[in-house]
Amino acid sequence: MPFEKELEELKRRKEKALQMGGPEKIKRQHEKGKLTARERIARLLDPDTFFEVGILNTSDMPGMEDKTPADSKIGGFGKIDGRTVAVVANDFTVLAATSSRVAGHKEGEIKGQAVRRGFPTIYLGEAGGARMPDIMGAKGLASIGGGGFDTFLQLMSRVRKSPMITAILGECYGMPTWMACLSDFVIQVKGSAMAVSGPRVLELAISEKITDEDLGGWKVHAQVTGNSDRVAETEEECFALIRDFVSYLPSHCDEPPPRKPVPEGSGSRMDRILDLLPEKRNRVYDMNKILQTLVDGGILFPLKPLFGKCVITSLARMDGRVVGIVASQPWFNAGAMDTDGIDKVMSFLVLCDSFNIPVLFFHDTPGFLVGKEAERNRVGARVMNYMNVLGQMTVPRVAVIVRKTYGMAYWNLGGSGCATDFLVAWPTAEMSFVDPEIAANVVFAGKIQDSGAGRPKGKVHPADDRGQPAVPGRGDALYP
Repeated sequence: MPFEKELEELKRRKEKALQMGGPEKIKRQHEKGKLTARERIARLLDPDTFFEVGILNTSDMPGMEDKTPADSKIGGFGKIDGRTVAVVANDFTVLAATSSRVAGHKEGEIKGQAVRRGFPTIYLGEAGGARMPDIMGAKGLASIGGGGFDTFLQLMSRVRKSPMITAILGECYGMPTWMACLSDFVIQVKGSAMAVSGPRVLELAISEKITDEDLGGWKVHAQVTGNSDRVAETEEECFALIRDFVSYLPSHCDEPPPRKPVPEGSGSRMDRILDLLPEKRNRVYDMNKILQTLVDGGILFPLKPLFGKCVITSLARMDGRVVGIVASQPWFNAGAMDTDGIDKVMSFLVLCDSFNIPVLFFHDTPGFLVGKEAERNRVGARVMNYMNVLGQMTVPRVAVIVRKTYGMAYWNLGGSGCATDFLVAWPTAEMSFVDPEIAANVVFAGKIQDSGAGRPKGKVHPADDRGQPAVPGRGDALYP
């Protein structure tokens, strides 16, 4: 057969690449309860749809060819529910999936192709940082830039033309962290960690001893930084969340989100919606229960549910069409939005506006959370940044005033004059600059003190029907 020798060599090299870091390292990966990069791709994508690119890549460092199959990054294109996506998976069995010139070039090419062709990009992260000694010295450091005038800028920045998703599946330092911070949606599996530098580097460089979990575990990024949008118990749950998220997003910014049939029974509980709203204005309740009566199938897909809990940001469907929801959550801080909540909403609004998702606002807030800590967190600047996000939005917006809406928070949730397409108030709505009692105390402070008619100190508010302490619609840190 012609070219038999060449074909045999090609077959040998492909088989070598498919073996990844070898049986022993694959065994170690499995013993840690983790899948390999190739197994992850197979679980995520529709069966038999993966088309790999760069399978013959190896490191360009002399003598490293046999030690770096696919140069630690496995990538290509496949399908999720019949839709084409790009995928890059870190192969931790090959030099801890550290980044090199060849691997970086492959990642950049796949990401660039996805943007140009309008495919969502999925990054499956479990990797160390830059590979040493490849990146050491002037030549090594400069070469990671890709060799072109703007190649590194293209890899490490992003215009939201197509959705980008990152999964944190193990130890992720350096490149996976950068990719997560560029992404529209980040899922972190419990037991994983994400940070700029790992504990070993930190101990050697700045004498800081810290565990992976304390440095960048799921609690850090889901509850404190907000860098993780969702947390998964297992890798399988992580892949299911990725598939769900992709179902809400268009493949690129020039098309509408995909529409789905309306589930049977949707809206059947809407006639009882007022039963979910307490009659007493100082009673807490869960806004999610009201939202579930409005959306198709009662299904919400929340983003950052453990971060900035005073506000809900969620994808959902109405009449089969995708919508974004921003809603006060009275269950926390009486619905007073803190600086974490502001950051959470801004991120969500940018996502919705980038991918043609209309936004619904639901008000029940006494204002922004203010005070010493808020000022040190630059609450004023953040509120104005939030307003500028609203000013640049192009998608339709509807605002619903459920119960109370006071001060600047009224406008930030799509109040009058904020280019909201439709603003509606329920019969239960209260709208004002501040709570009436606070206003009375501000205006008549001297007279009230002289008369001794001020509100008693240490007044206890009654519990709600579930035995939870009632949260007043006012307070020292709650008014705008």
